[in-house]
This record gives sequence, structure tokens and C-alpha cells, in this order.
Amino acid sequence: MTGGPSTSARSLARPQAARREALRARVRDAGLDGLLVTDLVNVRYLTGFTGSNGALLLAATDHDGDGASRFGTDGRYTTQAAAEVPDLPPVIERSTALALAARAPALGIRRLGFESDAVTVDAHAALAAAEGVTLVRAPGLVAQLRVIKDDVEVEALRWACAIADTALTDLVDAGGVRAGRTEREIALDLEFRMRALGADGPSFDSIVAVGPNSAIPHHTPTDAALRPGDLLKLDFGALVAGYHSDMTRTLVLGRAADWQRELYALVHGAQAAGCAAVEAGAPAAEVDAASREPITAAGRGPEFLHGLGHGVGLQIHEAPALSAASKDVLEAGMVITVEPGVYLAGRGGVRIEDTLVVPGSGPAETLTGFTKDLVEIG
Repeated sequence: MTGGPSTSARSLARPQAARREALRARVRDAGLDGLLVTDLVNVRYLTGFTGSNGALLLAATDHDGDGASRFGTDGRYTTQAAAEVPDLPPVIERSTALALAARAPALGIRRLGFESDAVTVDAHAALAAAEGVTLVRAPGLVAQLRVIKDDVEVEALRWACAIADTALTDLVDAGGVRAGRTEREIALDLEFRMRALGADGPSFDSIVAVGPNSAIPHHTPTDAALRPGDLLKLDFGALVAGYHSDMTRTLVLGRAADWQRELYALVHGAQAAGCAAVEAGAPAAEVDAASREPITAAGRGPEFLHGLGHGVGLQIHEAPALSAASKDVLEAGMVITVEPGVYLAGRGGVRIEDTLVVPGSGPAETLTGFTKDLVEIG
């Protein structure tokens, strides 16, 4: 695969122990003896476990490794857990979270935080029955860590973006964008190519929208066929080692009409302005404003229908949010999208999106590399 990283993200070192150590400090600062992590995305981030039933009991009292911490799952995953979580003592029980909470007092954990933003009312009632522990709401402690990507995460995202870039390049070079092909066919073709290049799957349901459908920001592919003169909007990504890439490009089949050129140039300039505003310390709302201002000045403000972007990582939409209402501030190591769009109902729309790493200094690193010049096919 040309242009991609030199090594697969799957071969990188395990960073989970360092993440747990960083979380311990936050748990102690919250006045807790431990944290019960049950959100499966957070469990994966902290342990490497990819199954459908897992939980982590993290002891804040551990000062040298994970002596009092435990990983829990059920018997279906005994072998998988041994391979994916070799550095934590296992607890194998079907009612995983309850089993961990019951063991907490014996491990010196009495004030036990729980992810109140992820636990159902019924699950909380069951946990509250555990003897010897006081449950304390502790939302967002893991999310605060996840917002800044470590080197392993950035490499996984870089690899995922490179796969998506190559898949789109190969699709165009192979004549996969041509009159008569349907949105569904193009979406399946893109997804097959990403898997063939090493992706575990698509990041999300690919958006392929032709002609007037390109004016629908989150269009679901249909049997609508591409025709000469159509705009073609492609919003898609590759999933690698749990990490999601995200990119949008808008192409034209044949020679672009004047209104399409003007619309594309407007969005292209707005996207460049947003990317240039990405730096550590920048309020996310100001980055949104930098990209939105030229669209508003052109009289197209009401047709920019969404926020400028979002964080990406183990989830396709993560913090921070880039929008006019956002209170977030960009920090070095965040990975975000910048994706302005203008949508003319009944005619067509243009969106251009990149995934970027917020820099410590200098310009942001753009992980998505497919050209942003207007591509006219045929």
C-alpha cells in the first residue's frame, strides 16, 4: 500500500498498563479507592479486551503495577482474555461487574466509583447491593484520558486513514466511479477494497450520495445510479485495531458545471481555513467560526447544516466537539475532523473532510491524503 505507514497498528506495543496508571491518579484525585469500568469501549482502551462482556476493577491503591486490580469476563472468553489481557488477574463469572464489585472490599476498595454515564438504573440497583462498598458516581474519568491520543493510537489512526486513501484511489483508478453504477455498488466496492487492504471493516456505514442525494448530509446509499454531471459525495473510513478513520470527498462525473465549481471552491476554501485554525489552545468554537465565516459571507450560512467536526478514535464520534456551541478547547494530541459542507436541496452538496492531529507546535498533521482538488472523472 503506497503512502501508508511502514508498519501495521496491530504490531505496536501494548500501552494499556500506562493508561491504567494515568487513570489511577485521576481516581485518587476524585477521592475514590477504585473505579469499576463497564463501558466496553473504555474497557478495551484500558485492557485491550475486544469481547462483548468485560469489566475492569481498577484499584487506586495500587502503587506498583496492578496488584489489586482485576479484569472480569465470562467463560466464553477465557482463552481470548488470557491472550488479550495477560497482565491482569482474571475473574471469570457471567455477572462480571457484580463479581468484581463483590471482591472490591477484600482488595481494599470501599469507595468505589462507577461509570454513571454508562450504567443502567437496574444495573446500578444490583451493584448497590454489594456489601462493604459505597458506590460513587464517577462519569467521564476514562473519557478525559481518551481525548488525548498516545503514539499507539495515532499510529492506528494513521494506518486506518492510509487504507481509506488507497481504497478511494484504487476505486477511481479502476474505473469504479462511472455512469450507471449505483450508490450501493460504490459503497460495497469501497468497503471491499478497505478490507482487502487490511481493514477490519468500515468505520461506519459508508455514505455514498449521487446527484441531488449529495445535498443530504447523512444519506444512506440506495439504488440511485450515477449520471454524467452528477456530484458524488463519499463519506467513509476504515477500522483498524478498533480505531476509526473518517474522510469525505466530493467528486464530479464529467465536466463540472459552473455552479458546482463555485460551490466546491467555497467549501474547499472554508475547509482550508478550518484546518489552518487547528492548534493547541484554540477554542473549538473559534475553529468552527474560522471555517463557517467564508460560507456565511457568501450567503450560504443556512446551508452549512452541522458542526465543523468531532474527535475520532475508538469511536467514530468522540470529544471534542467542533461547533459554534462547543466549550471544548483543543489540546495537543487530540485527533479531530474538519468537515464543512454546503447543501443545496434538490441540486447537490459538497463536503470535504480530513482527519487531523492537533499539534504541539506548527501546523496540524493531516492523516487523510486523497487530493482535495476538484476531481472530474471522465
